[in-house]
Amino acid sequence: MSRSKVKDRAALEERIGYSFVDKALLERALTGAAAEAYLAEEEEILRDAAAALRTTPAELPARESGPVDPISPYGVAKLAAERYCVSFSRVYHTFETVVLRYFNVFGPRQNPHSEYAAAVPLFITAIAEERPVTIFGDGGQARDFTYVTNVVDANLLAADAGGANGRIFNIAAGAPHSVAELIDTVGKLLGKDVEKIYADPRPGDIRDSFADVTAAREVLGWEPRVGFEEGLRLTADALLG
Repeated sequence: MSRSKVKDRAALEERIGYSFVDKALLERALTGAAAEAYLAEEEEILRDAAAALRTTPAELPARESGPVDPISPYGVAKLAAERYCVSFSRVYHTFETVVLRYFNVFGPRQNPHSEYAAAVPLFITAIAEERPVTIFGDGGQARDFTYVTNVVDANLLAADAGGANGRIFNIAAGAPHSVAELIDTVGKLLGKDVEKIYADPRPGDIRDSFADVTAAREVLGWEPRVGFEEGLRLTADALLG
């Protein structure tokens, strides 16, 4: 791929819960982006997929070659867009695509006030304001929280990497942390005690999700360079000023 020609088709709405509310809008946002790219005769696409493609896999860390069986409409739409991209690269030989499966991306500029806000900005703002935080489930569910700089690095490398066309790559921290550990780490960074409220698990959420990133390391030459705690500190600094 030539980086100057690449079109990065990231999803417009990144929350699983949203997909249970407006399924038609979600499908247009996710699968439509891939189809529009083909109709516009774009020659290179970087497409983001997601950990939402899976149920909790039988083997962890999850590999790109493992089975996918999405629970939520969000995951189903992601899978459809992913398969469009792989198909385009196989059928149209001048049309290059790379699929990157992001795992729990976080970082500055995430909106903590949205109804479907991601966990990290939501927890940071609540803990900073000494409000209780709600945990859906027991807090032991594992996630591969991935700082946004690592994702940007992966996109730039995928645009130039030889041998990446038609491939799928996990992009994750490669080091899972539980939701409870996330909350405790934020509390430590902010010097705050944390009050936790436990609620029933949300529909569509999977128990554990973390990735094997060997393929991205070997083919893209990618390495996650911002770790979990450093990423949380940078995000808190940005959100709280």
